[in-house]
Amino acid sequence: MGYLIFGATGGVGSELTRRLTERGEKVFLAARDSVKLEKLADSCGAFFESADVTDSAQVERVFAVAREKLGQVEGAACCVGSLLLKPAHLTQDREFEQTLRVNLFGAFYVLREAVRAMSEAGGSLVLLSSAAARIGIANHEAISVAKAGVQGLALAAAATYAAKNIRVNVVAPGMIETPLTETILRSASARKMSEGMHALKRIGKPADAASLIAWLLDRENSWVTGQVFGVDGGLGTVVPRLDSSARS
Repeated sequence: MGYLIFGATGGVGSELTRRLTERGEKVFLAARDSVKLEKLADSCGAFFESADVTDSAQVERVFAVAREKLGQVEGAACCVGSLLLKPAHLTQDREFEQTLRVNLFGAFYVLREAVRAMSEAGGSLVLLSSAAARIGIANHEAISVAKAGVQGLALAAAATYAAKNIRVNVVAPGMIETPLTETILRSASARKMSEGMHALKRIGKPADAASLIAWLLDRENSWVTGQVFGVDGGLGTVVPRLDSSARS
């Protein structure tokens, strides 16, 4: 038995890999970058297969190989994502389509194969959304609709597959410091602005999201399904105080 992680070489995916392997779990990793993937797998003794989550045939292949290596896939996480910060009127068709393919289509393909793999013994699937799917943030139209779709997908699937003891949950982070957000956070002014939007006044770390994903995958937490968990420093639900007296 073991766990399958898509987007394993990203900030959250690699941290999740570390946490699962450190607690002695068998892990199968998938990502597009074969060089980074092999390096990560070698460092933690995991199985791996390079794949593009936007290609349904490749996702199907990964699950087939994972089942051979693990014997049983008892949990899967889709930690794949992209970030397009543009208003709708400046977003080109290809940019919008690619955003949907990476974030929503990929999640659907992973979910479809996960429920096939877990249909007999049950299991847990965790998908990644965003705080931007919960509140309106300027210039997030494309990514917001994609991640909102992920949440709708997960809730419907949680209802559909509960009878098979398959749990489906979502983790919706705020701004997390990963290679994906590096170009944004490199600017001191952009970092300060982002910190100010979060009630806890800091940028998230990969561990903030990975710790919850690992918890949701854990077989001991088998009574949690159909939930969207905000790991966002309050961004999705809390309006922070703007004056400095909040820290006094």
